[in-house]
Amino acid sequence: MNINPYATIAQLSQGLAEKQFTSRELTEAYLARIDLLNPAIGAYLTITKETALAAADASDLRRQAGQTLSSLDGIPMALDDVFSTAGIPTTCASAIMAGYIPPYDATVWRLLKEKGAVLLGKTNLDEFAIGSSSENSAYGPIHNPFDLERTPGGSSGGSAAAVAAGLAGYSLGSDTGGAVRQPAAFCGLVGLKPTYGLLSRHGMISPASSMDQPGIFAAAIGDCALILAALDSLDPADSISVKREAKSYGHLLGQSVAGMKIGLPQEYFGKETQPEIAAQIRAAARELAAQGAKILEISLPHTAAALFAYYILTSAEASSNLACHDGVQYGLRLEEDNIYETYRATRSAGFGPEVKRRIILGTYLLSAGYYQVYYQKAMQIRTLVRRDFDQAFQNCDCLLTPVTPSTAFKPGEKKNDPLAIYKSDIYTAAPSLAGLPAISLPYGLIEGLPCGAQLISPPFAEDRLLQIGAALEQKRLLPQDLD
Repeated sequence: MNINPYATIAQLSQGLAEKQFTSRELTEAYLARIDLLNPAIGAYLTITKETALAAADASDLRRQAGQTLSSLDGIPMALDDVFSTAGIPTTCASAIMAGYIPPYDATVWRLLKEKGAVLLGKTNLDEFAIGSSSENSAYGPIHNPFDLERTPGGSSGGSAAAVAAGLAGYSLGSDTGGAVRQPAAFCGLVGLKPTYGLLSRHGMISPASSMDQPGIFAAAIGDCALILAALDSLDPADSISVKREAKSYGHLLGQSVAGMKIGLPQEYFGKETQPEIAAQIRAAARELAAQGAKILEISLPHTAAALFAYYILTSAEASSNLACHDGVQYGLRLEEDNIYETYRATRSAGFGPEVKRRIILGTYLLSAGYYQVYYQKAMQIRTLVRRDFDQAFQNCDCLLTPVTPSTAFKPGEKKNDPLAIYKSDIYTAAPSLAGLPAISLPYGLIEGLPCGAQLISPPFAEDRLLQIGAALEQKRLLPQDLD
């Protein structure tokens, strides 16, 4: 039996169908690899061995009976620890959530279970999905499989590292302003943030409700199409869930991009961008041009302001959303003489420094006298950013940009300079403000570290995004020093 832990979903599904291995054998291989490598990487917080093996056995029985549920049936995967899982701890990598076991499943996980997915475990992240480096977990940092002395990006760094290291077939994370796309770029993966409202947020513990979306980490564009099709479902439990005509999302893969117009926003190639990354993205543009696409230089004039608006709005929303963590209903509780001191002690011990910084900043921004000066102005900038994209898409089918201004950096390199960390999201925040779908795909190596290219499309044009992404898809990048 020869199981490739870096295989795509299509390859693993074919191996199961051809009886090269069973789901149990596949799951055991991943679990053994997790035991071997996770201590050094820190990708998983909870490993659900018994649950995974039981799900794998059930999948094998279905396959024997000719009742396979989907192409995801029997494929082991990982889930970011912001998604509620009935009977399985959900911590958001925060001490204040210690001991919390949800009574229900997040909708995206329920849908995957209905397709036969096998859950290997819950992955590590920046606490409450707040951060851009995966250094802010209460349970220890996460390391990049391409270089264990570098970060995998954040906040969903554990989900990215798990797939990049061959510790899962695919994974889900949450993307607020780049928390899937940035780790995908740092770890050599495909990372998809769908249109806001396409996938249900029900059961996803959210720091910033107006931007958060479940996102996908996968080895290949085709894998993203399969997973997205499985998750695309109207959910009455989520007020922003949008009813759309069902798509396979893979129906345009392999089709020519000839005649398509691809925009290169000039603001994404400024001094903040590492020259080697800018060169790689322009090489990607030339590759699309060689396939018949038309490359247009365009402008998104409010790009610089978008980052500041993003952090104002997300901090304000986090200060509101995290107010429920007070030691009263669930999680950590430090008993004091009165309820106010109990709140203070619990939150002081339970929240990490970055979460405290965002809560304090957000509360300040929403206070009387500052709401109009900062929050309202940020909302106005958000409208201008959306209009920039609307105008761009009048002439372009898709935009091509860098994902990040640099390749993966070292832990602690920017920790004492929050603004430097925040600038890691400079190219991913604007599409999130506008609610647009965007995808990161690996495009070459720079001094041994992956470089990511970002494609951005109009709302609900994920099939077009995947089509153009497939035209740029290269052979999968693999870490060299793990095996």
